[in-house]
Amino acid sequence: MIMKELSLHLLDIAQNSISAGAKLVEITVEVDHARDWMRCEVKDDGRGMDADLLKKVTDPFTTTRKTRSVGLGIPFFKEGAEGCAGTFELESTPGAGTRIAASYRISHIDRPPLGDMADTIYGLACSGEGVNFVYTYRVDGRAFVFDTREIRKALGDEIPLSTPQVALWIRESLIEGITELNGGV
Repeated sequence: MIMKELSLHLLDIAQNSISAGAKLVEITVEVDHARDWMRCEVKDDGRGMDADLLKKVTDPFTTTRKTRSVGLGIPFFKEGAEGCAGTFELESTPGAGTRIAASYRISHIDRPPLGDMADTIYGLACSGEGVNFVYTYRVDGRAFVFDTREIRKALGDEIPLSTPQVALWIRESLIEGITELNGGV
């Protein structure tokens, strides 16, 4: 697995969603310590994949990019989950979007750390792409939800999320919400 943190895998997949024309990208991370289980999911409303591409997309030598002939993000995400006693799920419908999920055994020695999800979501939210993001982080039954649609509604159309004061508030809100769920650390 090339990426050292799960947050980087989720960022890569979210970028795929943006490239597929998604207007809403939902990223969910669920942690259940009692079950020794972690699940990461990215769901979008992009163009989706047809059955032929869906069968091939976990092959590293399949990509829709014109700039290179390999696509390693999804294959490594799949390999990483399955290599950590987890599972991989991929569903897609042309014109309706895609859902990719991977689960991991938390205690598995090869499971990469989650990484800095606050910076990952912050970067996506402030990218100015005109895409909305919903980040849901659940830990042992408690949840933190960050939704750019709510922020855009409060700000109106004339203030972009990349405005320095707004971007700083977004980052601080993400750090605070995630830290609170992690027990203050």
